[in-house]
Order: sequence, then structure tokens, then C-alpha cells
Amino acid sequence: QVQLVESGGGSVQAGGSLRLSCAASGNTFRSYCMGWFRQAPGKEREGVAAVYTGGGTTYYADSVKGRFTIDEDSAKNTVYLELNTLKPEDTAMYYCAAGAVRYCLDQSGYKYWGQGIQVTVSS
Repeated sequence: QVQLVESGGGSVQAGGSLRLSCAASGNTFRSYCMGWFRQAPGKEREGVAAVYTGGGTTYYADSVKGRFTIDEDSAKNTVYLELNTLKPEDTAMYYCAAGAVRYCLDQSGYKYWGQGIQVTVSS
């Protein structure tokens, strides 16, 4: 069993930055991937960024490449998502996830999910 707790988030102006944190507890040994996903009202949930914990390979959605960065601190069992140059289109509920996933941006393979944290970007 793995528990994930997100923190950070909030409301910022367009062009601003936020840093989300996801603290993991429990048995994370089998969690080969940790990722961030988001869902806006009326939209399907989509993959944002993920990291393969076995080797550090990172994955990003095309819409956030060059603006968002995912980082992992294995000693603290925490994964971060740095959101830079934020746009109103980034407004969504952001979820942290962990699991033994073949491809780290494939959300259907994730087993453990956090409760979500709101990110709102004003124009």
C-alpha cells in the first residue's frame, strides 16, 4: 500500500510559477513510475509529467515541455513538479500518482493516487 499527499498549488497570475510536492509513504519499492496528471472541468484527465524511478528517465506532455520540471528526492520519498511560465490553460486539479507502469505517462496503469490539488492561473 502506498499513500500520496500533495501540497503546494494555489492561485497565480499568468507567467508565474508554482511548486507542487508529493510525499509518498508505505511500500514504494514496486512503484516504478511516479507522475503528475491534471484534469480541468469538462475535460478528461491527462498526463503532465512523470519519472521512471528505476533510472530517472523523465516524460513530459508536449503542452508543458520547457515549462514544467519533475524532480525526485528519493531520500525524502518525495516528487516535485515545478510549474513555470504558467498559462491560464494550465488551470486544473493536479494529481500525483505512483505505480508499476510500463509507460510512465499511461495513467490507466497507475494504482495509487493522491487526493489532488488545485492550480489556478489568472490572465
